[in-house]
Amino acid sequence: MTLAPTLARFGELSIHPDISRAIDDLGFMAPTPVQELAVPILQQGRDLFAQAQTGTGKTAAFAIPILEKIDPALRRPQALIVVPTRELALQVTREFGAIGKYRHAREVAIYGGVPYGPQERALDRGATIVVGTPGRLLDHIERGRLDLSVISVVILDEADRLLDMGFAPEVRRLLRQLPQRRQTALFSATLSAEVRELAHRFTRDALEVAITPEQRNIETVEQVYVEVLEEDKVKVLEELLRRYETDQVLIFRHTKRGVDDLVQKLSRRKHDVAAIHGDMTQREREKTMQRFRDGDLHVLIATNVAARGLHIEDISHVINYDLPEDAEVFTHRIGRTGRAGKSGVAITFVGEWDFDAFDQLRAKAGVPFRREVLELYKQ
Repeated sequence: MTLAPTLARFGELSIHPDISRAIDDLGFMAPTPVQELAVPILQQGRDLFAQAQTGTGKTAAFAIPILEKIDPALRRPQALIVVPTRELALQVTREFGAIGKYRHAREVAIYGGVPYGPQERALDRGATIVVGTPGRLLDHIERGRLDLSVISVVILDEADRLLDMGFAPEVRRLLRQLPQRRQTALFSATLSAEVRELAHRFTRDALEVAITPEQRNIETVEQVYVEVLEEDKVKVLEELLRRYETDQVLIFRHTKRGVDDLVQKLSRRKHDVAAIHGDMTQREREKTMQRFRDGDLHVLIATNVAARGLHIEDISHVINYDLPEDAEVFTHRIGRTGRAGKSGVAITFVGEWDFDAFDQLRAKAGVPFRREVLELYKQ
């Protein structure tokens, strides 16, 4: 007799321990709103129609229950995720791989513009989760290489884009070939009449959830940038910590190694500082976060991923020690300050190799920046 695994906790969610372990490795602090709402519904086997924007954590919202449901020993496709673009197919497949690494699921990305051979071999090796664009999925079905007979879950991701890009006939054709007894979920940023009609036609008694996008508050946050040589960044950081009246400061770096390196340097200079990233255990992260929430910790240094789920109202300053990769990451970082009606300051370091990237980021962010002149460089 095989005993069911003891469920683990991810915020208020009960999830499979293998998935909890992978999420712990990734450094996710807490479930996002779409995960809190969608995961329990999909775990119950209900159909779902979810309005959720890109960047809300929607992939994990359907990946977690799918990975719990599939049988890795049954080396046939059991879940199908239909996406509008090659880029999204690759992104979703990578996320399934990261969240499901201890479930030993086999996921494959199916999209056009590349040879069939590698995709066919991946299917032949026993892929259990198939992520693909409509046209290439239908091609593999017609060639007899994609078996749909035991598919139990189908997800239409970014359903509005699927329809906007003209995939409606292919999507309908694809859905008609799937088993009648299946679970179906649509995730869409908008609720157009066409999306609603598709949901009504191919789901059964679907529950509907809508996630209001997080209120972007970057317009109310004072934006400052400083030009700094890479070798001077620690000195400049100390200057800024002295200059501004900082309550609690959140500093972002790209990598876990970069976070640890900066923590060590500031600790040697007697700053009250701690790290938060994916190499720490969940217990260590929660302990550090509680110190920060309680005001017992002045400076917290984090990676982008580890900062997911951070909802602290008293962060006075956010510092982009490393330039954000793009405008979306920038907005996510900046949104950690200026919360609950309080003012905030965001400071972005622009290194000697960052000027072109910063110009692009500033144009996309669409908010005014004020240049701060550093004492270190005054003649």
